[in-house]
Amino acid sequence: MLHGGNFWCISDSVNIGSTNLCDMHLLAADELIRKHRTQAIIGPQTSAESEFVAYLGNHTHTPILSLSPISASSMPFFLHTAPDESFQVAAIAAILDMFTWRTATVLYEDSPYGAHILPALFFALQGYNLHLMDSIALPVGMTGDYLNQILYNIKETPTRVFIVHMLPDLAARVFYQATVAGMMSDGYIWIATSSIGTVVDSLSPDKIDHMQGVVTLRPYVEATAHVMNFTARFNARFRLENPGINDVHNPSTQLLWAYDTAWALAKAVHIARVSSSTPGRTLLGAMLNTTFDGMAGRFMLVNGHLQLSSYEIINIVDKGARTVGFWTPESRIIKNLKTSGAKGLKQILWPGHLATTPKGWDVSSNRSPLRIIVPEKQGFNQLVEVSYSRAANSFTVRGYCIDIFDMLMKNLPYPVAYHYVPVIDSSSSYDSLLSLVREKKADGMVGDTTITMSRMNKVSFTMPFTDTGLSMVVVMKKETDVGMWIFLQPLTTTLWIASLGFFCFTGFVVWVIEHRINPEFYGTPSQQFGTVFYFAFSTLVFSQKEKLQSNLSRFMVIIWVFVVLILTSSYTANLTSVLTVQRLQPTVNSVQDLLRSGDYVGYQKGSTVAYWLEGMGFRQEILLGYNTVEEYADALQRGSGNGGVSAIFDEIPYLKVFLSKYREGYTMVGPTYKLGGFGFAFPIGSPMVNDVSQAIFFPEVQEEMERIEKKWFGDPGASQSKSRNIDSSSLGFNSFGGLFLISGTVSGLVLLIHLLSFIYHDGGKLWATSLHKWLDFIAVAKDWRLPIFNGQYICSSRNGVDVNQHHGATTEAADMRDSHF
Repeated sequence: MLHGGNFWCISDSVNIGSTNLCDMHLLAADELIRKHRTQAIIGPQTSAESEFVAYLGNHTHTPILSLSPISASSMPFFLHTAPDESFQVAAIAAILDMFTWRTATVLYEDSPYGAHILPALFFALQGYNLHLMDSIALPVGMTGDYLNQILYNIKETPTRVFIVHMLPDLAARVFYQATVAGMMSDGYIWIATSSIGTVVDSLSPDKIDHMQGVVTLRPYVEATAHVMNFTARFNARFRLENPGINDVHNPSTQLLWAYDTAWALAKAVHIARVSSSTPGRTLLGAMLNTTFDGMAGRFMLVNGHLQLSSYEIINIVDKGARTVGFWTPESRIIKNLKTSGAKGLKQILWPGHLATTPKGWDVSSNRSPLRIIVPEKQGFNQLVEVSYSRAANSFTVRGYCIDIFDMLMKNLPYPVAYHYVPVIDSSSSYDSLLSLVREKKADGMVGDTTITMSRMNKVSFTMPFTDTGLSMVVVMKKETDVGMWIFLQPLTTTLWIASLGFFCFTGFVVWVIEHRINPEFYGTPSQQFGTVFYFAFSTLVFSQKEKLQSNLSRFMVIIWVFVVLILTSSYTANLTSVLTVQRLQPTVNSVQDLLRSGDYVGYQKGSTVAYWLEGMGFRQEILLGYNTVEEYADALQRGSGNGGVSAIFDEIPYLKVFLSKYREGYTMVGPTYKLGGFGFAFPIGSPMVNDVSQAIFFPEVQEEMERIEKKWFGDPGASQSKSRNIDSSSLGFNSFGGLFLISGTVSGLVLLIHLLSFIYHDGGKLWATSLHKWLDFIAVAKDWRLPIFNGQYICSSRNGVDVNQHHGATTEAADMRDSHF
């Protein structure tokens, strides 16, 4: 009793004859609240009691401080002063992801406590793209035979990662039977929840012996001086009250939470100044606002739940457990809380005293080999082919897909035993074969299986091992009409414009240098303009007749003639190629052409291409299905008007097969529409999906895949180069950019040198003469006050001077200026 109030703790240590303990606790809680007017209850400790007590406390406005490992109720008067078990699922998912274990099996207690963690665990694993292969409920009162059968069944599965969530007594039974079944040996991984980690220090040695290598969690409690002092006093009092017990264990984490809960209630009572008449809501508010550093860490309730900051990851070895790391929401998995930069865990000894991290699943030779089904296919045998040998009375599978799968299996970090099971049934669709994988009647499917969203709901696919996309193949036709402007095609428009500009610029620079000293550049402006352009363009055929007198212009023209020589030679060679090489053009250039014309188009029967074509706007009645590459070629040659098609749409691997056989006369055109590509199918949750997908991206695997592709498809790109449009071979400005840069730089430097030389030699004399004339003009203007109006002098006289004389002088100066320039 504190400050006149009544506060009780319901504990499992009460022994009430043979009456059901849980029912007695519930009756005691009801009696305490209704008869004794108890204002708060610490307890219950089990989930079975939580629902009723929570309802009772909420109905009577009595705060219930529960130490149950699960949050049984969200009622406002039910406070959870021990961390919820579901908080640890994020740490478990992080451990699985760190070791790249993609699947696991959960063994949980068949009770509200055991099932409570499952939704949160599913959600946490999905965040890391992890999967649960199975979740198995184990009844508390199950027989040994039943448990043995469960363990035998999961031992036959490839998964070797097991998550155990149950109370310690049941967990001890499971680990004992697992040891007998040989499942606590090399290759197995056992991860136990905090139900084991929090009590591992108090477990008996025989139970510890059967948990060797288990990794478990427990809420982290810092070993402060306060905790150490409490532990010493607790152990001393325990020995005093139990003199016959020699083996004394340190206080468990649950005991520390209970201690902190009692202190929190005491602080809340003090804050609220509780009396027998204090409302329960007042005490509830005081509890929610109570925060302090307790034995088990910071005590703080958020939305009625105790907040937990970190978990300690421990490894059970020898006679106890050792800490190998920590998990926090901010830093995830770290080796030390004080140095958060050290990611990962310390060395773990796994079951069988194995220091090497197990791979997490097993397809060993002592198990039945994987059954990999292979579909029989009509046509496109380069991809997958099933043949029957009468002599050997057996089937043989071969092809591009088979070689890729075999190569990937060899590059996995562990051996995989498998055999191919051909499906000889032409009526079976790929979807029906994938259903066999989904139902686990087959362990996988290898072939030209396209990844689609609907199929991903049935099975798990690896990453695509082929080019992904949908494109079309059309017939190439000879281009007979070259056109009247064929002579322009050897050069691109940019190069034509650049060449014209440089011709003009070169002629202008030659004129600037030569027109003052070379009589051949004299004449009227129109004559000089014609001379400049004639000289510049005559360099094309090296027929310029004007003799240059300046060394600067001669040097510049030498460089320019070199550029012209290379330009004309390249133009002549390219024009010859255009006129002599056979030109092929596709009959159809785009999907829009087909949609406008309404021509028939083809696709592969049984594929998903028809669905995509209808989505692109093609009517169903113009879509024709074919099975083989020979049928593709025949339909394209006949054309849409003769019972064939104008284009064949298919996925790129099929088109590669077609072009590897028909290397000339066909081409792949138009955009590539993204599709899923080919993938290998496995049951949902299979670890092989992740391992095979990772192997695809190994550099050495990529090189081997390229070699296999050339083996089966050849090099279709070589034949495709023959059908490129002639425009793609036109010479561009980039091909001659260096030459134009040299010529332009030389011309610019020559022009600059000439201008500097002109200013140095003649510029001073011209400036002095012009200044002298202007001074004379200004003097006359002042003497006669001659205003200038529209370029004419207004005549006036003073002191008998004739204005016209000055006009004549000005005219003379102007003539001198013109003759100088």
